Amino acid sequence: MKGPTAAHVHRHAHPRTDPPEGVAALVHGEAIPRNRVDAFLKAVPARDRETRPEALARAERQRRRWATQVVVADELARRACVARGLEAAEEVSPSQVLAVAEADVADLGSIVAAVLAHSPAARALLDGFEDEQEIPEAAVRDYYDRNRDRFLTSQALRRGVDPFDEPAPADVLPYERAREGIARELRRAAGHRAFFAWLDQARIGVVYAPGHEHPGDPAHPDHEHRH
Repeated sequence: MKGPTAAHVHRHAHPRTDPPEGVAALVHGEAIPRNRVDAFLKAVPARDRETRPEALARAERQRRRWATQVVVADELARRACVARGLEAAEEVSPSQVLAVAEADVADLGSIVAAVLAHSPAARALLDGFEDEQEIPEAAVRDYYDRNRDRFLTSQALRRGVDPFDEPAPADVLPYERAREGIARELRRAAGHRAFFAWLDQARIGVVYAPGHEHPGDPAHPDHEHRH
């Protein structure tokens, strides 16, 4: 398991003021109360099935850190929406947290997948990032040319045409019919990259209370790099 980087060690080498009692984190100096994290934890069932007391305690500590990241990201997204003039849907109560698809966890990591399921502001911000993306025509065409196997016609699929065996031109959707879907997919992927970059930058100034650090922060003994 990797140790702290030089930058990380330097960042924590100086004394800092921890958040006061009852506060999970400080976002640019403003308190995120622990009860917001507690409410989120109650709404999301534990996925760990540990039975040994010490392992269960560690899993719960990590779950609290994970939940803190989700709540902080929601707060950051709300502020970003205000700054950008974006309207988010009405806030859902923690008991109405949306289910998180396993495919989203695999693609995005569990923290970002949970943020997007839980936070209307995060979804509005992601939509804003997607709308800002301009996908060049050459990129769309290049994707089509390199992935013909993904664009077999329904008739070709019914006949069992092997998509990896150079299908005949008639068995592949023409570019004009595939173009819109490809552009939408590439715009979505670029929007997600922009969202990740925004989140990494936005949470630089967050100060976490002990027990609420990022699950992968090597400054605490339970750290792990599962996102």
